[in-house]
Amino acid sequence: MKHRTAERIVIWALVATAACSGDRATGPGAPTCSSALASQVTLAIGAYASIDPASNAGCVTFPANASAVDSAEYLLVPQSAAGTFGGASLFALRTATPTAAPMAAAQRLAPLAGSRSATLDFDGYLRGLGRREAGPARAAASRRLGAAAVPATAAPPALGSLRTFTVCANKADCSVASQFKTVGARARAVGAHVAIYVDTLAPANGLDSADIDTLKQVFDARLYPLDSTAFGAASDLDTNGVVIALMTPVVNALVTKSACSTSGYIAGFFFPPDLDLSASPSQSNHGEIFYSIVADPTGTLSCAHSSAGVKSGTPGTFAHELQHMINFAQHVLIHAGSVTEEGWLDEGLSKYAEELAGRSYLQQGDTATFSQYAFNDVADAYKYLSATGASPLLIEFDQGTLAEVGASWLFTRYLVDQYGAALPGKLVQTTLAGSANVAAQTGHSFDTTVTRWALANWVSDLPGFATPPELTYTSWHFRTRTFASLHQQDPSDFPLPYPLVPDASAGNAVSLTGTLRSGSGVYGRALQGPEAPAFSLSFSRDGTAALPIAIVPRLNVIRIR
Repeated sequence: MKHRTAERIVIWALVATAACSGDRATGPGAPTCSSALASQVTLAIGAYASIDPASNAGCVTFPANASAVDSAEYLLVPQSAAGTFGGASLFALRTATPTAAPMAAAQRLAPLAGSRSATLDFDGYLRGLGRREAGPARAAASRRLGAAAVPATAAPPALGSLRTFTVCANKADCSVASQFKTVGARARAVGAHVAIYVDTLAPANGLDSADIDTLKQVFDARLYPLDSTAFGAASDLDTNGVVIALMTPVVNALVTKSACSTSGYIAGFFFPPDLDLSASPSQSNHGEIFYSIVADPTGTLSCAHSSAGVKSGTPGTFAHELQHMINFAQHVLIHAGSVTEEGWLDEGLSKYAEELAGRSYLQQGDTATFSQYAFNDVADAYKYLSATGASPLLIEFDQGTLAEVGASWLFTRYLVDQYGAALPGKLVQTTLAGSANVAAQTGHSFDTTVTRWALANWVSDLPGFATPPELTYTSWHFRTRTFASLHQQDPSDFPLPYPLVPDASAGNAVSLTGTLRSGSGVYGRALQGPEAPAFSLSFSRDGTAALPIAIVPRLNVIRIR
């Protein structure tokens, strides 16, 4: 389904002061919970550990609760801390008796979460297209930059001037010229950074001149400066000094009217081959272009889009897609890298761009516009936290879901909170990609950041708990404000005040099973009553075999009380 708009829902956030091929055991066979090998987990309240099961045959022992009056509680997060996508494995975390082999249980890999949309399908296609375009685009840019005479910067388009564009008209595949449409468009507004063209065949009764000027002001004076400051400069292959926003019915028609009700619509996109100077002019405009729907109040093209809806919704799409454009240009053209950013991190940065745009209004006290920009980020995060074991963090977005988008934004948001507002620019202005990029720019190994993030999803702003600073979202109070407020306003779509609900059991009765997917984990709480005895846990693939080394299995533990 397409994302909902915020409408009257208000999102509460903190105002920032500054802007399944892995299911094979590769280690020894049946693990035993041996007291000689077991790791002794002795933690003060608020202390935590991330344990590699290869170091202890998957066996950990917790001490008896010495208090006669107070209970003890541990959060348990079995997780795949892998920095590559595509891996998955069954897991079992169960109470065990030391020296006894854990009991096997039949399991199957849980299915991936399946909430998809036309936007995500097309976005996945475009990210894959970008990967394939990286080499030719880099080579063409290198030839141009190495030429004896680099073309001088041309003037921006003249207001009112006409231009012809080629536009991808097939959301499943734009690999041949027949899948493009040629359109004529007029420059309706020209700013210092952005020029808006409107297709001459746009339906009547759409955006008027005042609406176009308003969009230009938002694109040019707010969103372009925000994105370029946060992520880096856009390229200027067509030497016109501006990014073009082309509003055309071709984008509306990418999704049929009947499909809109089930898969949503595509609001806009960046097309990577536009930044490949070696591509045929019949399949590339050889310049920086953002494509957008046009207003179509009567639904002549696809589902209906009012002028007010386009004017309010398109800026968020522009901020999102401009990050994709900058990311591609920085990785491939400016830094001459051999790869584009991996889809999961590229998407997380674009979702952060939407939030960043919203926060520029929040800092002015405009909570309604902030909610308009940030609502989809928060709604997707809710989906992920509702079933973390069903969605990997790391995925190449050819097959992405809304929950996985939520994971990408949450992780990116956590990184910015922990490492500062300059981090997104460092992640974009580089030739590195994915987990290697995260490790290089944060100065911590990827398994360190991803396991801390997993713990933060439960303990950040946990009432009555002194959360370690490195396990904290500093810009959001998801538990105590954001999701609690959404639950009160819309309990049908947000049925719980906090969507992450770990399984709870006594320490001597822990039984967590499921699937570990790259970057994600499953949550449980182990409870000990006063003077409860020690207990041991066995962490394995299925109760009989060791977890695959390739998924980088970790058992994360933090003592809550």
